[in-house]
Amino acid sequence: MDHEDVYEGMVPAARTAYLERIGVPDPGEPSAAGLARLQEAHLRAVPFENLSVHLREPIVLDPAALVAKVVDRRRGGFCYELNGAFAELLTSLGYRVSLLAARVFDGERPGPPFDHLALRVDLDEPWLVDVGFGRFTRHPVRLDGRGDQSDPHGTALLRPYGDDGDLDVLLDGVPQYRVGRHPHPLSDFTPTCWWHATSPKSPFARGTTCSMLAADGGRTTLNGTRLVRTAPDGTRAEEELTDADALSAYREHFGIVLDRLPGAVPA
Repeated sequence: MDHEDVYEGMVPAARTAYLERIGVPDPGEPSAAGLARLQEAHLRAVPFENLSVHLREPIVLDPAALVAKVVDRRRGGFCYELNGAFAELLTSLGYRVSLLAARVFDGERPGPPFDHLALRVDLDEPWLVDVGFGRFTRHPVRLDGRGDQSDPHGTALLRPYGDDGDLDVLLDGVPQYRVGRHPHPLSDFTPTCWWHATSPKSPFARGTTCSMLAADGGRTTLNGTRLVRTAPDGTRAEEELTDADALSAYREHFGIVLDRLPGAVPA
């Protein structure tokens, strides 16, 4: 599947390849159950990672490029990439998808506008869908729900903020991000994506991370050369790896094949 085939209206071959990438052979007609199945499958197959920042790879917010990175190159990405690509897959499957801008909380303070990209999917009711926030809810969250919403990863709560329809999204009582209600084109996220990818003040410039939902419902994370396995009950086991073992861990745990560690000077 070449670059042109990946996105031309998400042709059937491209859609099939994406579904194979996340291990969902037949998602069926759009439904809440099908949407939950797709989100969890994506979280289990496609890692949240910022390796492109440290490999000096360009991050292009173009649907074809995003899908090609996830499907053809067998990589992951951060929110703009993962939710941008997932939006294309969902749209090709018949879901009505909007891109929403969010501000990630740092303690009790929200970050800048367009700090995060999340998805709204409209079925009989609207859903908040997110495969690009690292550890978050495993399943979609009802956007119109105002009470506690149970998820395998904790209890989600959406709390109105201000007069513009913004919502503070909490997980187990901790604010995660403030999401707006207005849809945006993907291009609106380009300036903040560029800042995150290039600014030394960006959290993504501080070090490499690669993280994915594990088969047992826990999480596997590689921060630099430190491998962290988090069990479903929250207990952690950490191991410091050699450079060679870290390259092997990228392949074994995330399916990412690299010829050098991110940040290393090319030979």
